[in-house]
Amino acid sequence: MRCPFCHSEDLRVNDSRNVTEGNSIKRRRECLSCKKRFTTFENIDLTMQVCKRDGSYEDFQLKKLIGGLDSACRHTRVSHVQVRKLATEIVQEIFDGQVKEMNTIEIGQCVMNRLKNLDPIAYVRFACVYKRFKDKDELMNAIDDMASIGG
Repeated sequence: MRCPFCHSEDLRVNDSRNVTEGNSIKRRRECLSCKKRFTTFENIDLTMQVCKRDGSYEDFQLKKLIGGLDSACRHTRVSHVQVRKLATEIVQEIFDGQVKEMNTIEIGQCVMNRLKNLDPIAYVRFACVYKRFKDKDELMNAIDDMASIGG
């Protein structure tokens, strides 16, 4: 790493702090040459390719997972803090498998399994988008499945 001001490699870390549920580190650095200070962030490299339904690939994006969970959980008893925690748990489960590629169906199923136990309304909302129900009977079957679990 180089100083953004004088481009020297002679740096010192003055302070380090965890941010974003422990997935990033914020470091306060000082250049020993020009004496200027700056902040850097180190993030875990979550490089995994996601195969989408149309066959195209893209990098896994945590913000998309959180966005989908937020939409499903909006106006339920599930808080945004719980959504972030759930997303972190899902990412941990996915990356514990040490796979370099996963399809959206597998990711969606992982989310559905977690939502089923968390909130029945969020589960059905997510299922509507994820499973792309073609008619009301498919939706009613999903609701019946949820009711049979006791949700």
